Amino acid sequence: MPCPTCWQPSAWPPAKPHPPTPSDIAFTADFDGSSQRYVVLEPEGFKPSAPVSILIALHGHGSDRWQFIRDPRDECKAARDCAARHRMVFVSPDYRAKTSWMGPAAEADMVQILRDLRKQYTVQKIILSGGSMGGTGALTFAALHPKQIDGVVSLNGTANLVEYDQFQEAIAASFGGTKSVRPQEFRKRSAELNAGQLTMPIACTTGGLDKLVPPQSVGRLVAQLQKQNRPAHLIHRPQGGHETNYADATEAFEWVLGRLANRKP
Repeated sequence: MPCPTCWQPSAWPPAKPHPPTPSDIAFTADFDGSSQRYVVLEPEGFKPSAPVSILIALHGHGSDRWQFIRDPRDECKAARDCAARHRMVFVSPDYRAKTSWMGPAAEADMVQILRDLRKQYTVQKIILSGGSMGGTGALTFAALHPKQIDGVVSLNGTANLVEYDQFQEAIAASFGGTKSVRPQEFRKRSAELNAGQLTMPIACTTGGLDKLVPPQSVGRLVAQLQKQNRPAHLIHRPQGGHETNYADATEAFEWVLGRLANRKP
């Protein structure tokens, strides 16, 4: 594993390819009895009995479980390559698909998926990641269930849903009401307002020109965690927009994995 402070691409071992056919898993949700899905990519030559870490990637608004499996965009490829490089099982859930925002149903599905993964595999570590809505969801779920997650990578997400003003109709539908109707739900799902729960290594990327998901709340969250000597890392591009390039996304994943490798039990 690369040193957490060494980000030269030459320091990273080459990614080994995943098998060409992913497994599309269906399950009946405990939350409401609906049929839900997640995709699994196992590393090449993986033996089911072997201990393994799991990298989960949460898609963005308007997408579904196939985004991080198929999309060639930098952050998706970086996540897949990181999982392959470290021989991790790669998992991409629908988590209520296009307008999830990690509401109660998506949260319940994630808990159920984690339970099923732990039954299926001998799990060492679980790293939760995502982009945009998925980056928000990764922070939200980690704050709600800190004992379930060992590390977080949030790419262009928000940490404060109370102040966030985009996609309000979708978020209200997911949360069961608007900010005025369900204020506690918005607070509960805002990582910045529940930062005390975030003790695991966390790496975030933000863009200073991002108007879709402004970077301020994530910047404040990381500063707050660092002030408390929590393992938190921010990659901020002042001229960046709502995207993360391959090098920055890879740095975020490798930073978290490096911290986990060097962390005392």
